[in-house]
Amino acid sequence: MAVTDNSGVVARLDRALATLRADANSKAAVLFDRTGRRIAAASDAAGLDTSSPAALTGGHVDSGDGQARLIGQGESTVLSPGQQDNIHLSIVAKAALLIVVFDERSSLGLVRLRVKRAAAELETILGDDPGLAPITDEDVQDLFEA
Repeated sequence: MAVTDNSGVVARLDRALATLRADANSKAAVLFDRTGRRIAAASDAAGLDTSSPAALTGGHVDSGDGQARLIGQGESTVLSPGQQDNIHLSIVAKAALLIVVFDERSSLGLVRLRVKRAAAELETILGDDPGLAPITDEDVQDLFEA
């Protein structure tokens, strides 16, 4: 089930992601629902594809979630380093996948700090939307296989 736009939920998410993107000095911050559909995004990179990363990185979240459980870490985050850009992934409110794309202008520590701060706001906003169902392990696997 997708996010409904009651009470301007999408606009509030867009503003929160724009703040996260600016504070983390990242190229993009994108929020996806459990089906891989983009909910909201903030990007300063022209031509950056913000619609494909959920499908491409779903397996990383699945493995990262398992690793987080093994070491007793409550937050599921994964870093996927690239040649030019890095991708930080996290599950927010157990119902959305947050992807932050950043390059050498930022650092993993700064991104993690800003994501942690933004997650509380995003969870509050998402909690206001009854149309968002929790992400399950099967949902993540479906994204990866898509």
